[in-house]
Amino acid sequence: MSLFSRLKEGLSKTRSQLTSIVGGESRFDEQFFESLEDALIAADVGMELSSEIVDDLRERIREDGIRDTHEAYEELKRMLSSGLNVVKLPEDFPPKPWVILVVGVNGVGKTTTIGKMANEMRRKGKTVMLGAADTFRAGAIEQLRIWAERTGCDFVAQQEGSDAASVAFDAIEAAKARNTDVLILDTAGRLHTKVNLMNELDKIVRVIKRNTPHAPNEILLVIDATTGQNALRQVKVFNDALGLTGLIVTKLDGTAKGGVAISMTRQFKVPVKKIGVGEGLEDLQDFDPRSYVDAMFGDL
Repeated sequence: MSLFSRLKEGLSKTRSQLTSIVGGESRFDEQFFESLEDALIAADVGMELSSEIVDDLRERIREDGIRDTHEAYEELKRMLSSGLNVVKLPEDFPPKPWVILVVGVNGVGKTTTIGKMANEMRRKGKTVMLGAADTFRAGAIEQLRIWAERTGCDFVAQQEGSDAASVAFDAIEAAKARNTDVLILDTAGRLHTKVNLMNELDKIVRVIKRNTPHAPNEILLVIDATTGQNALRQVKVFNDALGLTGLIVTKLDGTAKGGVAISMTRQFKVPVKKIGVGEGLEDLQDFDPRSYVDAMFGDL
């Protein structure tokens, strides 16, 4: 099954619900717009944003002279996909090392996602190093070590409980010494308090910048799509503290409704970079806005 097919299968319940709610409407009246708003809310877009989207569509219908519900539904998909535009990582990753800091709460699949990213980059011929800066969670270092071995990446770690910023420093020094293309740093997802976690992450960023001014080049937040609107809170907290450059949305092959990706991008202007559609090593794909919207909304 192709990656798009897996995404489409994962969002099949949302797609069926959307088309069943809106599909019976054949004319532009209040029932159509109310049905559309209900469908968006059911898809996990969020109440306030769903209302805004419907209002925008009303305006577009008036301006463009759209005459039927099928055409309006296609216009809705064009509107949503255009709002999900993304700037992708460069192919050549200048300068070396290209440093990616991966953050996220525990349980979202952060370390597994790092392994998949490393595999993708190795397949493109890049040299990759993984740095185990999650020194808090039991087993996190060993888990990342296994991914490094599995994907043929270099690996840098210290003992459990070590200073995470020190690990980041050592990893950058090692990446420079080995002329590594890409360094991916894993980080903790939980400390004793949220303040402690953000302070640790901020310290890692400061140490990285002092050592290598151009880095970190990417700060990516991993989000579990099944958490729905709760994901918005995570994006806000991490973005306020660190200034995120992108999102990776995982677990889109199960019970996720999908609309949270629209909410996160629209509210925080942080692009979705990649999505996870399965547990396999190659089940991480570049985010394509139009394919995502098509998989989520289907056709009336």
